[in-house]
Amino acid sequence: MIVYQSTKKQFLVDAANGIEDMILDKVSANLGMRVQENGSEYNSWKNSLGNYMFHVMNDEAIADDVNVAVEYSIPRTKNRIDFIITGLDENNEEKVIIIELKQWSEVGVTNKDAIVSTRFQHGVTETNHPSYQAWSYSTLLNNFNEVVYLENIDLIPCAYLHNHQDDNTVTNDIYKEYLVKAPLFCKGEKEKLQKFITKYVKSGGSKDLLYRIDSGNVRPSKELADSLASMMLGNKEFVLIDDQKLVYETALDLIRKNEDTQKQVFIIEGGPGTGKSVVAINLLVTAIQNKLNAHYVTKNAAPRAVFEAKLTGSMTKTKIHSLFQSSGAYIHAEQNEIDVLIVDEAHRLNEKGGIFSNLGENQIKELIYAAKTSIFFIDEDQRVTWKDIGESSAIEVWARKLGANVNRAKLESQFRCNGSDGYLAWLDHVLEIKETANTSLRGISYDFRVFDSPTEMRNAVISKNTKNKARILAGYCWDWVSKRDKSLADIEFPEFDFSMQWNLTDDGYTYVIAPNSINQVGCIHTAQGLELEYVGVIIGKDLSIRNSRVVTDPSGRAKTDKSLHGYKRDLKAGIEGTEAKADLLIKNTYRTLMTRGMKGCFIFSEDEETREYFRSRIGKFFI
Repeated sequence: MIVYQSTKKQFLVDAANGIEDMILDKVSANLGMRVQENGSEYNSWKNSLGNYMFHVMNDEAIADDVNVAVEYSIPRTKNRIDFIITGLDENNEEKVIIIELKQWSEVGVTNKDAIVSTRFQHGVTETNHPSYQAWSYSTLLNNFNEVVYLENIDLIPCAYLHNHQDDNTVTNDIYKEYLVKAPLFCKGEKEKLQKFITKYVKSGGSKDLLYRIDSGNVRPSKELADSLASMMLGNKEFVLIDDQKLVYETALDLIRKNEDTQKQVFIIEGGPGTGKSVVAINLLVTAIQNKLNAHYVTKNAAPRAVFEAKLTGSMTKTKIHSLFQSSGAYIHAEQNEIDVLIVDEAHRLNEKGGIFSNLGENQIKELIYAAKTSIFFIDEDQRVTWKDIGESSAIEVWARKLGANVNRAKLESQFRCNGSDGYLAWLDHVLEIKETANTSLRGISYDFRVFDSPTEMRNAVISKNTKNKARILAGYCWDWVSKRDKSLADIEFPEFDFSMQWNLTDDGYTYVIAPNSINQVGCIHTAQGLELEYVGVIIGKDLSIRNSRVVTDPSGRAKTDKSLHGYKRDLKAGIEGTEAKADLLIKNTYRTLMTRGMKGCFIFSEDEETREYFRSRIGKFFI
């Protein structure tokens, strides 16, 4: 999305007359973001744009009609490009120069690939090298945008550290690979940057280039499951950006310490679409390439089943099973017998394993005990069953008990839900999981719709299933009667001539990739940990709205659902917090279901007040 665009000539006028206020207003109006006036980001616009880029662009050699854009939002992500220049080269070919701006004055070298250290407001912190960041953004734009890709528009990334005097840190040879991909300019190198710009852009050319890019179709994005076989061969299918790259390199650094006597535990928190599974699989591949004994672990059977289906034919089943393990597989493991355990969806860990939940002592303990390095990817807001014990605090307690060194990080780069943190925050607000400032979806590019008919919703989801990337999900509020009699429907709304079956009978845990499963309904057990483009969610009797408040009812769950098994026991025993726990688990379930779609979520509830509540909270009109 375009925040600001003008010609170079107009940019100079705006930069000299408070461009930071213009950008502040446009970021609020176009992106729905709240930026504090006189805050750090506001001041960076004032300094970098109103001062340094003003002087860079105030060069007669740069044509007045070249086009300038500021804070361009990359489609499907939350990432923004600081400064863009578009125009024509000497052969009248369209060029796009991407400039990553940094106000850093101090930069330190690290032993991690493409990672530097610099001082932020709260102290020295490791972060991406600016050249890597600029290059990764150009790669994202090329991957996501059909206009850029099909028209072969040349993207030229670079970085400008206007406050940093080159001291062979940020330009150190260890960063040479990325300095070649995206040249870097430091303090006192304004003229070099100007020559770089005029080398590629001679005139303005078409004024609508950036608008063509911005309005271009989003290319079908690669999904982890589809790219898994290639990744296991060592191919780099995903460019890690921002905190994904930092977390990945930090994890590798901990893995390198495997020879040390002290265990390493790395707790990585991140919400839906932040790239937890992509980083996890990349770590698995790298560890295997380095001849380490590494396993990918998840409690959820669905991701393992999908991964196995995708890898069948390129790997033996024995090899697949040895790499992708259940969280209950380490009950009898010897201490440190595994080099690296990569635990995805760690929020779903249980205390005990086995069909009857009577095996082992504690899965968190067993995993840490078994590995020299254990890496936990966790989103506590996706705990959805009574047995889920995966909390970062619990992981840290067991790590300390077992003498491990504890490290923490957070993933925030967002690819799910059209790259919108705003949608996730809105969902938290309307489900009353936590209060946020996102009380509507105004300014948020995500296709959320409320339907008054499940049949109409189903038809809308099916229309989005052109690439087998759309599914219908539901809260587990209908008994699984078709398990015993396939002639019966599980979910029925006779007044709408609607009837469907749960999915597990035919496709099992491969529901999200099975070609005909669009005709069945999935639940939390077959959807969690996986992604789609569009989802339709049927809200059951376990969640409704009364007097504009969210009301949950554990009795609304089906008898065949075991997610809340233990609720009645704890309630009868008078255990404090039992009702609050059930309330949160039900809300978390719908939050998880409603964030499986990267492009859109459609919902239906048979309760009219519930439908009207969600519709009223949208705050914008959808056709």
